[in-house]
Amino acid sequence: MRGLKVPSTNIQVLFRAKGDDGSFVQIITIEEAKRRQSIESCYEEIEDLQPVLTDPSELLDSFHIEKLMLHLPARTQGYAWRLTYSTAVHGTSLRTLYRSLAVIDAPVLLVVKDMDNQIFGALASHAFRLSDHCFGTGETFLYTFNPQFKIFRWSGENSYFIKGDKDSLELGGGSGHFGLWLDADLYHGRSNPCSTFNNETLSKKEDFIVQDLEVWTFV
Repeated sequence: MRGLKVPSTNIQVLFRAKGDDGSFVQIITIEEAKRRQSIESCYEEIEDLQPVLTDPSELLDSFHIEKLMLHLPARTQGYAWRLTYSTAVHGTSLRTLYRSLAVIDAPVLLVVKDMDNQIFGALASHAFRLSDHCFGTGETFLYTFNPQFKIFRWSGENSYFIKGDKDSLELGGGSGHFGLWLDADLYHGRSNPCSTFNNETLSKKEDFIVQDLEVWTFV
């Protein structure tokens, strides 16, 4: 590199390892160097913030977790994720789901995988339970990874956040449509646009069959 002149202090020279065709250098601006360093720093911060899962998940991989964690309520941040209910472990029963969450007084994350292998669900501000009326707060939101990640937050149009019946679990509503509906066997489900969240249909089809379902709590 004899005879190479650096024309300005506003550049940075990056020496690369020697390859088959010899050594080479790359010259970039200081601004570009800072941008690359910032991007690397952001990735490191995201890795540091990754929550600890106390149990393995059949449905969530690191991509799903990274996307979801950025939108969870502040009061869940810094806590480990615990698998409190799973159809693979506890069977397919809404009654069992309610019983598993009976002592939980905190947000819960519902994850559904349907027979089309689509992942979607909800963050509920309160644990699911039998109720005579709708409950929950504007922390509640719906989400889907079908075909890319989207979340649907409270629209402010109504407060039909969560409703737990013996025969079904409902999230979001309005004009007879539910953002997410599951039957008592956690087998049949339905998703429609609803005014609570102004959401799109979460699954590929409005009516779907549940392949697996998990509910995560933050401890």
